[in-house]
Amino acid sequence: MEIRIDDLSSERVRALLQLHLDTMAPTAPAESQHALDLAGLQGPDVSFWCMWDADELAGFGALKALNALQAEIKSMRTSNAYLRRGVAAAILSRIIKTAKQRGYESLFLETGSMDFFAPARNFYQSFGFVECNPFANYKLDPNSVFMSMSLDELRNFKA
Repeated sequence: MEIRIDDLSSERVRALLQLHLDTMAPTAPAESQHALDLAGLQGPDVSFWCMWDADELAGFGALKALNALQAEIKSMRTSNAYLRRGVAAAILSRIIKTAKQRGYESLFLETGSMDFFAPARNFYQSFGFVECNPFANYKLDPNSVFMSMSLDELRNFKA
């Protein structure tokens, strides 16, 4: 399997992104939904990676620059056929490694507070993310859990 930067032009990528958005939509009210759509993921401040298994899309993830020292994890999604096969871990490892190379000191993310998102929260905690206060333009929201990771503490992180 190979992880590479992607421009979101593939129909397979767009279909998985739409599935991601459609799956997230019923989990919270509109004002509490923060997943980026296609246009948002194509912004100049976002880097987007896909993992491919030959011509099969295994998953994707994105990194959004917040400022010179901070970035946010966005839109992590694994294709159903690749669940529990290490895809998300490999993509997140690539994102963390890239963030360190770019000189970011902190990574942040927002995920849901509902039981539906418990596996995601556990996954991020397994990488060292901890709960934190809202960041960037987010506001305190009972439907959201905010998490952060200090990259300074990961001097020996290898992906």
